[in-house]
Amino acid sequence: MTETITARLLIIGPPGAGKGTQASRIAERYGVPTISTGDIFRANIRGGTELGRRVQAVIEAGELVPDSLTNEIVEDRLAQPDAANGFLLDGYPRTVDQVHALDGMIGGASLDAVVLLEADTEEVVARLLKRAELEGRADDTEAVIRHRQEVYAEQTAPLVELFSERGILVAVDGLGSVEEVAERIASGLDARLAAPTGR
Repeated sequence: MTETITARLLIIGPPGAGKGTQASRIAERYGVPTISTGDIFRANIRGGTELGRRVQAVIEAGELVPDSLTNEIVEDRLAQPDAANGFLLDGYPRTVDQVHALDGMIGGASLDAVVLLEADTEEVVARLLKRAELEGRADDTEAVIRHRQEVYAEQTAPLVELFSERGILVAVDGLGSVEEVAERIASGLDARLAAPTGR
């Protein structure tokens, strides 16, 4: 069933927690586009664009793409007509500065809900190593994967605190079957979006 409410959503969690898989389900449920900075970056890398070359060097080093570049890409995407009634962000914002930039992009309004997929580090490292083997992802060596987990913990963890203070965090256990996790997310999001926002 597709809802007709405005839903400005974000999904966060460590790399390998299954965000992409769940993002498409959430987007379909609420009738909003998924905006994945990773997908946008990969499309540019495949296309050999100048942006793609800049992004590839950063990603291969296991670092995060600079805020200025990412903010610009997201702002352009949010200006598209299909994002007018809501969206699901995946991979952005990753830093507190990006959250403030996003607040400005959406007219000073806050997101309606933030899904936090929680997953054990060793479990996601194992999952990513298996995916790298299956898909031949050159950037997914164990050292880079572990470094990405550390970068996530350092830079993204403060967002959990911020969104929790705003009262919009929906924490979900990300381990289990795709169906089980999707059900937990739907239940948490429905409750959050039905609650008065105070805005």
